[in-house]
Amino acid sequence: MIDLRTLTIKKAHEHLKNGDFSVTDLVNEYLKVIKEKNNEINAYVEVYSDISEQVKIAEDMFKNGTATLMTGIPVALKDNMLFEGHIASASSHMLENYKATYDSSIVKQLKDQGVVFLGRTNMDEFAMGSSTETSAYGNTKNPLDTSRVPGGSSGGAVASLAMDGALVSLGSDTGGSIRQPAAFCGLVGLKPTYGAVSRFGIISMGSSLDQVGPFGKNVEDAEILFNAINAYDEKDSTSVKKEERIAPLPLKKKIGVPRSFLSGDGIDKEILKNFEESCQKLEKAGYQIVDISLPLIKYSLAVYYIICPAEVSSNLARYDGIRYGLHAEADKLYEVYTKSRGKGFGKEVRRRILLGTYILSYGYYDAYYNTAIKVRNAIKEELKNAFLDVDAIITPTSPLMPFKFGEKLEDPISMYLADLFSVPANIADIPAISIPSGKNNEGLPFSLHIMAPLFREDILFAIGKDFEKQV
Repeated sequence: MIDLRTLTIKKAHEHLKNGDFSVTDLVNEYLKVIKEKNNEINAYVEVYSDISEQVKIAEDMFKNGTATLMTGIPVALKDNMLFEGHIASASSHMLENYKATYDSSIVKQLKDQGVVFLGRTNMDEFAMGSSTETSAYGNTKNPLDTSRVPGGSSGGAVASLAMDGALVSLGSDTGGSIRQPAAFCGLVGLKPTYGAVSRFGIISMGSSLDQVGPFGKNVEDAEILFNAINAYDEKDSTSVKKEERIAPLPLKKKIGVPRSFLSGDGIDKEILKNFEESCQKLEKAGYQIVDISLPLIKYSLAVYYIICPAEVSSNLARYDGIRYGLHAEADKLYEVYTKSRGKGFGKEVRRRILLGTYILSYGYYDAYYNTAIKVRNAIKEELKNAFLDVDAIITPTSPLMPFKFGEKLEDPISMYLADLFSVPANIADIPAISIPSGKNNEGLPFSLHIMAPLFREDILFAIGKDFEKQV
């Protein structure tokens, strides 16, 4: 019997290398859990049928001495990542029968390292949501409390890990869709620097904001999975070559807290109390905590909900019932468009397409979109200057504790506020990580959010590991 609860990538690798158990044994343990728990949790929308072939490749790598740290490691994929020969639907009726004709770059990189992909996981439709309640495949439940949401949009990816149905998993993050669900399920979630991980073969939501990243049970597992996919990719025009990335500076052991950003309405008092306790733990770990002023950061959410819907409107225009996705028959071409999109897209996706189309329309483009781009650039500059004095900036990950199903779904503005602390990292392209920071009386998790300068994931991992020792 393998203890999946305490298993890490390094432990699994050592056991596999020493022959304590095989890749088949390890994968079968996870498949047992999926069979036992997935009907209730709904983390996976599909368990892949070719797992045995993947396992054989991994076992051969151990036999011939080419195994890497990731070889044989069972990984769950978010349902917007292309895996050749497998369905990738973005959890939407629009793409429910789409079978990938090629591998996304991250899948190809991990395939080459002998990873075993267990299946595709549920998500908010086209990654639009913060609770995994907008999926065409139904809700995913939080394994810590099944009456509550797991967060979103990568709810299935995080739940697969939280229920011990994978050792690590991959999600995508456009405004917090890795870090917020990690916070809600008591796990570690990393959004890398924009350009650090290839987006080639990822179904787009907001192209200037999307980034792929790992979920792990601890910082080290997230770091290992990040290192396995952190590579330049010529197929992605936004990918940055390693030699062109910012040279690292030594750590100052100094962390900034934007106090005015934490004084707004709608932030749970329990979360603020835990955050202050987290600051004290970091001080015990040898870090200096200083107050910093970021007057523009409070506009990040407004900027995000202008730029992102605009990009959604543009990206999803291709799903017109003719070229891609669901096709509905009609007598006139315009009716084909309206029927196909009406049937294929859910309510939240339609809402954001309409909002984005309005933002980009004649007469409003300058007032909204161009203004948002200017403010985005100002926020980037503000954060860049802040990092001249501090190594990192910390806040809570979410202003809300994990909420119950239906509580926010009919109030989109309230749902959007769940991204308050996570959105600035996407706006500024910088890396950020969410780390568990304790639990409340109901056993629901708190989380600490850490942002670092461009391409300084190493700072997040260093601070994160030091913090883990204090929790």
